[in-house]
Amino acid sequence: MSLQAQLEAATTAFQLLQQDLSKAVSSRQQLGSQLAENEVVQKEFGLLKPDATIYKLIGPVLVPQMRAEAVQNVDKRLEYIRKEIERVEKQIKEYQEKQETEKNKIVKLQTAYQQEVEKRKANV
Repeated sequence: MSLQAQLEAATTAFQLLQQDLSKAVSSRQQLGSQLAENEVVQKEFGLLKPDATIYKLIGPVLVPQMRAEAVQNVDKRLEYIRKEIERVEKQIKEYQEKQETEKNKIVKLQTAYQQEVEKRKANV
């Protein structure tokens, strides 16, 4: 495989990593929003009177829900979101490391390619 082909392949791989990283960052932002929203709901539960009625939106209808069930659902959701954030942050770190490796590979290939081009010019 020629240096030019290797350089093109490395550049394509780098661009794909950039896309994957962008998707992961977007996912992390969305999870952060969901986490904040659910933490607010959890705090609101603490402010409610013990006999307050809690409703759950199911489609276009508000349905009464047991307080214990609602609190448990939010707690489980928070736990799930936190685990997902952890997973996505790990993924982001891996993408960043792979991207840095690919970037170094591209720099080496560019240098080698430029040297090859200069040798050809010198031989002409």
